[in-house]
Formats: sequence, structure tokens, C-alpha cells
Amino acid sequence: MGNSQISEDELIAILRLHKIPNIGDVIAKKLIRHCGSATAVFTDKQQNLLKIEGVGSFALRGLHDKVHIEAAESEYNYIKTNGIAYSYFMDADYPAYLKHCIDGPLLLFKRGNIDLTGRKIISVVGTRQITSYGTAFCEKFIEDIAPLNPIIVSGFAYGVDICVQRMAVKHGLQTIGCLAHGLNQIYPKVHAKYVSDIEKNGGFMTDFWSSSNPERENFLKRNRIIAGMSEATIVIESAEKGGSLVTADIANSYQ
Repeated sequence: MGNSQISEDELIAILRLHKIPNIGDVIAKKLIRHCGSATAVFTDKQQNLLKIEGVGSFALRGLHDKVHIEAAESEYNYIKTNGIAYSYFMDADYPAYLKHCIDGPLLLFKRGNIDLTGRKIISVVGTRQITSYGTAFCEKFIEDIAPLNPIIVSGFAYGVDICVQRMAVKHGLQTIGCLAHGLNQIYPKVHAKYVSDIEKNGGFMTDFWSSSNPERENFLKRNRIIAGMSEATIVIESAEKGGSLVTADIANSYQ
């Protein structure tokens, strides 16, 4: 799993943009495309940035705040010290389908042995309260598609997520867990025993920094990655208002 070829200064600039409260992934990518790089965003005149469609003074508030520079440098040091791999949205190894999603992450942090080259990607999500029927369906589904050698993406949560990822490991398929927190921790902690097997053939992805904890809103945000990076999203058992259906709705909106 290679790393991006962007420079240290550019990565810190990307992290700065990522940290500014009113600049999300959509606006950050607009700014970078307009200026040519994240570094250039901070050297361009604000009057020029305000000419970009969808960029207002509210979004640019705090653009040069020192606190964001310090936070970006701190996260850069964490990435460097811990050997965290990452993919920038302009990189060749960034998930191809996710590149076409308007709100796809500016930067993806990765751990493990992820190789997306020439592989079909299928997302599987579902209830945390999986039934025996759901478990049997997961097993049969993975067994049936194993000859196609797809990558199985899920959220590493209780229920369907961990069931389908364990089945993928059992059948030698690459599997990726999309996390709702930084790579410095694992949630739920009880699933730590599965980390090694998943990282040997697959791994973990997140757009959250090391300082991010598994807050409720983070799970909905990470669902766009699960839906956006795959060719198909399969829902196995879900409540009428479950997060799995939110993921399915996101996947449908990306079509």
C-alpha cells in the first residue's frame, strides 16, 4: 500500500484546510482546484478566493488562524511518527468511484495492506442486531461471490458489519473497515481481536484525525465513504430508520 507523493509542506497545508471549521471537503476541493495546490490557497488573496463559486467569506473565516497551523503540524507529526498511509483525492490510489462523489474526503488515512488495483468493490451493511438468518445469509453471500475476488467494505461495527468482514477473511477476500474515528483506536474495543486478520489482507480507512473519537455523528459521515467507494451496496437486515438505509440512500444518490 503506497503513499501519496505530496510534499511535507503540501500535506500540512491540506491538513490546515481540513481543520478549518467552515471549509468542508466540497469547498476545500474547489479551493485546491482553483489555486492549483493546498499551499497556494494560503498564499492567494482572499478577494480572488471569493470569486470561486460557492465560496463565501463565512467559509474563509479563520483561514489564517494560527491554531489550525498548530493542529495540522501536530497531526502531521502523528502521521509521520506512526507510519500512517494516506491517499489524497488527486492521487492515483484514491478510490476511483469516490473521486466522483462531490463530498468525497479530501484525504483518506489508511492502515493495513489495501490494494484497490483492478478489483471490484462491494459494500455490505446492515443491522447491529443480526439474526441467525442474517448470519447465514452473510455466509452464503460471501461464499457465492468469493470466486469473483471482490473487495468487501463495511463499517467494522457489531452485527452484519463484523459478520461479513470475518466471512471475507475466511474466504481469503480483501476487506476494508471504514472507521468513524482516528486510526489510533479501535471501536468497538471487543473487535480488536479481528484487527490483525483484516490488516493482513485489507485494512482500515478513515478521514478522521487521530484526535477524533467515535461520536454518533461521525458514523453517518463515514457512511458516505462506504457507499461512495463501492460499485454496489448490499443491505442485510435493517430497521426502517437504521443507519444502513442511510448508507443505501447515499449510495443511490451517487448513481
